[in-house]
Amino acid sequence: MDGAEILKGIDVRVPEGEITCVVGPSGAGKSTLLRAVNRLIEPTEGEVYLAGTPTSEIDPLELRRRIGMVFQLPALFGETVEDAVLYGLRLRGGKKADAGELLEKVGLDPSLKERDPQDLSVGQQQRVSVARALALDPEVLLMDEPTSSLDEAARRRVEDLTQELNERSGLTILLVSHDLSQVERVADRVVLLVEGRSEGEWGKEEFLSGKVDNEKAKRFVHGELE
Repeated sequence: MDGAEILKGIDVRVPEGEITCVVGPSGAGKSTLLRAVNRLIEPTEGEVYLAGTPTSEIDPLELRRRIGMVFQLPALFGETVEDAVLYGLRLRGGKKADAGELLEKVGLDPSLKERDPQDLSVGQQQRVSVARALALDPEVLLMDEPTSSLDEAARRRVEDLTQELNERSGLTILLVSHDLSQVERVADRVVLLVEGRSEGEWGKEEFLSGKVDNEKAKRFVHGELE
């Protein structure tokens, strides 16, 4: 059975060491794009490149070590927070890591590693999800609307963490967001997707000005493209 065509024309460059936000109306293919980047789904046409190498030539497990992902809703595995943080690392037989140090990196008290992850707030769980991705020492971090289920205070903490990771270690981040105020706070660059097609890439200030030479981008910024 033929599947639905979701991504129809994507030409996107993600600069190393920057935070690139992917925005667009509902159903534009934003989450699908992220899943195609680390081969959670396989593109039927075209190619994704990581540092010049086609991802189709990289072993999927190795690729998912090099490209970490944080989903919209945290899904943590294990009896303790330490188990949850080190889950991916142990699954891939990687190097040893200190869960307490990883928790500190994401602004959590190392003593939490002994807690049941299900006892944490959703905001704390999401930061544990980031720690789990960082345990694999990725080159790129994909974040699929990581704050959409959080309250305002937790949302700001995750945004601050995203910027800190980028500024402290130069981590390349590709973040899907539906919130233009969030884009204004964290992005370096913006990519607009509409109906499975990339409409262009802009610096944050240029895009949010609403004065770019692209009618769909103007309409989106002004809330006229749902």
